[in-house]
Amino acid sequence: MQPEVDGAVCPVCRSSEPARRLPLVVVTGASGSGKTTVFPHLVAALEDCVVFDVDWLLDSFGAACAPDPVDWPAFRDSWLSIAHGVAQSGRPTVLLCPFMPEQLADLPARNWIGDIHFAVLDCPDQERRTRLEARPPWRAREVEAQIAFGAYLRKNIPTVIPTDRTPAETARAVAEWVRELV
Repeated sequence: MQPEVDGAVCPVCRSSEPARRLPLVVVTGASGSGKTTVFPHLVAALEDCVVFDVDWLLDSFGAACAPDPVDWPAFRDSWLSIAHGVAQSGRPTVLLCPFMPEQLADLPARNWIGDIHFAVLDCPDQERRTRLEARPPWRAREVEAQIAFGAYLRKNIPTVIPTDRTPAETARAVAEWVRELV
């Protein structure tokens, strides 16, 4: 099946069925930006959307890939497929994740998604350092790499939402931005 307007069409016989392609909202950010902390507040603030923290599937996906490392393009493509499935209920998807636009552009499931909108949750570098260093030892920290990734996102994603307020206030700011889009 191939996407065509709001349907899926067989390229051979031209049979078709409905298939909505709604916008996808990606709230990205380097580790320590507040994505996981904001999540429950964002769920409450966006009742008309389905909000996911993509880390939910990371352990299962990693186990499915074992003994090989995680297939990151397949992981991201799976989330696009989930968003397409959610769209069939008429609700847009919001993903909290460290994805970048160029990582989604050429994935197979991209054709089944409408416009993709990105915003970055961000905090000052010293705050990110403090947050990451406060994590338990079993969690990956990679402080300098995450500070560099945060700077990259800040430079390349035009919509920046600071996390220098309470998680509920940050979620309200994200929700307001999402409502303007969808």
